[in-house]
Amino acid sequence: MSIYKPSVLKEFLRFFHIHAKKALSQNFLIDGNIVRKIIDAAQIQAGDVVLEIGPGPGALTEALLTKGAIVTAIEKDSVFAEQLHRLQDLGNLTIEKEDFLLFDLEKFLDSKKNKIKVVANLPYHITTPILLTLLPHYDKIDALTFMVQKEYADRMIASSKTPHYSHLSLLVSFFCQAKLLFTINPSCFFPKPKVRSAVVHCRLNPPALKDDIDAFFFLTRSAFQQKRKMLRSSLKPLASSKFVEQVLQTMHLPITARPEELNLQEFISLFTQLKRVCLPKQN
Repeated sequence: MSIYKPSVLKEFLRFFHIHAKKALSQNFLIDGNIVRKIIDAAQIQAGDVVLEIGPGPGALTEALLTKGAIVTAIEKDSVFAEQLHRLQDLGNLTIEKEDFLLFDLEKFLDSKKNKIKVVANLPYHITTPILLTLLPHYDKIDALTFMVQKEYADRMIASSKTPHYSHLSLLVSFFCQAKLLFTINPSCFFPKPKVRSAVVHCRLNPPALKDDIDAFFFLTRSAFQQKRKMLRSSLKPLASSKFVEQVLQTMHLPITARPEELNLQEFISLFTQLKRVCLPKQN
């Protein structure tokens, strides 16, 4: 059907009286080259089990099925969920009409023998909650290939001591190796968004820290909530300024260090030393 073609998509939307919902971040791909690049980036092979989030009209769904993937598509919009049934003749497609954040992901993953892949044109307004749901399942998810807002992608892949570095950057690097593959102009969508998009590929891996992960992120969130403050100040509710300074000195870091100056391994080292004395246990 080639739903990515502008004329086909617009006729499809007109026929079913569908209007893009801004509240659901609905902007639909109308560039076949971008669709192919996303599928190639996800390294889809015949027989791969793929979870697709927010398929909308089904441009990526169609391409995934054509590649021979076994697709479970989760679509919150009831109209799009119903219309996806037209693609079932192309291959193995299961459609779940549900909000992904309410979807029983653990049950789904437990039902699969091998690791799955996730492909999505993510709803930009809930990108972070979706990432927080998926990343901890590194033992059952092989990789994520996402289309996100370009600014968000910059934050995902940022390194310490760079302008875009944030708690999101640290979170992503904790669970995976993320790469920004290419950017997408607004003209590749209908309706045209006001921002550029980007495709990010995340290869999940076991984190370097095995225990007390919740406590670790309690510390890092505390640090980044006051990003412009020195760690000796932002971590004061958790440890005395003097003790934080002592730990930083043992790490050969300046006592005036701020959170954006520490990479993942340095934060893990900081956490490991602080938790012995003063960090509260997180449930």
